[in-house]
Amino acid sequence: MELKEIISRRRSTRKFLPTPVERERLERVVEMALQAPSSRNSRSTRFMIVQNPDLLEKMSRMRDYGSAFMKDAAAAILVMGDKRATDLWIDNCAISATTLQLAVVDEGLASCWVHVNDRPCLQAEPDGRKADDYLRELLDLPEHYGILCAVALGYSDFEPKPLPPYEGEERVIWK
Repeated sequence: MELKEIISRRRSTRKFLPTPVERERLERVVEMALQAPSSRNSRSTRFMIVQNPDLLEKMSRMRDYGSAFMKDAAAAILVMGDKRATDLWIDNCAISATTLQLAVVDEGLASCWVHVNDRPCLQAEPDGRKADDYLRELLDLPEHYGILCAVALGYSDFEPKPLPPYEGEERVIWK
């Protein structure tokens, strides 16, 4: 698949078929994401692949909004950064997560980014417990791993509509 097609086909998918994703596909997706650029080549991004249905169901409860669909995904890949390696771990993780989502499309899969970093577990309590603390405890993660997001993925249960043309404020400035 050409890069232009991969980019245009990448859509946030929250409905997945109940079909497991082959380990080899997940390995290829993560291998591509591991090649993403990082600040000063710090390679601070870490991944955790979760396929266990019980863990996926528990992960889907990390927030009371925007994460429930994870329980129906074939897998979720946690995108984390080693805070000891660089203060730019969030930036590095974002680059890696984007690369990961493009690699997912190239493998014939679909995904959705689920925000974790500094997101409250309860929308009504923005200063309460955070989703990253919930996942850190659930998955026994070390404190020096910051969690940016989880990428839920699997085989899509539908064919998404193409993105409509953008009709808002100009998004490119020329000088």
